[in-house]
Amino acid sequence: MSIQPASGEHFLPARRALADDVYDAVLGLLMDQVIEPGSRASIDGIARQLNVSPTPVREALARLESEGLVVKQALKGYTAAPLLDAEGLRQLFEMRRLMEPYATGHAVGELTPETLSELEELCEAMHRSGEAAQTGADRFRDYKEFADQDAAFHLIIAEHSGNELLADAIARLRSHMHQYRIFFKHGVVEETSGEHEAVLEALRSGDPSAAEKAMLDHITKSYNRISASLASSEDAG
Repeated sequence: MSIQPASGEHFLPARRALADDVYDAVLGLLMDQVIEPGSRASIDGIARQLNVSPTPVREALARLESEGLVVKQALKGYTAAPLLDAEGLRQLFEMRRLMEPYATGHAVGELTPETLSELEELCEAMHRSGEAAQTGADRFRDYKEFADQDAAFHLIIAEHSGNELLADAIARLRSHMHQYRIFFKHGVVEETSGEHEAVLEALRSGDPSAAEKAMLDHITKSYNRISASLASSEDAG
């Protein structure tokens, strides 16, 4: 099914670089499943809907392809990636469990006081934006800030692991966007906030083992929450 032009739901905010605006708008279409999983993402159709030229749409889709949210096929163009099933979710979190605790342990001692303060500010911001998202209509624009802050928290830690390839792999995994397509609510804000704070405290303690354990605990609990929600939705379906 190809996307059809519509109005009102997804619009471009003012005063930002056009490429970033278009990327955010197309990401919103994917996350809200306006472009349904497995359906064609028409460059021309999206361009008409957003009232922009095809060029920034093509750039946005190429960027989203690198993040695994769309798939490009010869002679067919772009299609929205399918939603993660139970096995895909397990594999994604297996990758996270392998990479992120290791990165967190190696970030101990590499984070400056300023960076630790930045992580603390992100924890506080996640709590505020998460609470606001819980009162929204469960659309991507309602929880985008929370998702972005969550991803930034993990990326900052990875970037201080001393391994650029590892940090790049964690960034390219784009795991947060995949998981938010199938799960957001069910107490995620309060639980996630506490887990992030535990990771931050472990980083401040200077104990690599404690930091690694705190991140592993967070990722394991995240997987348990999301897999339970996925199983519930599959049973309901």
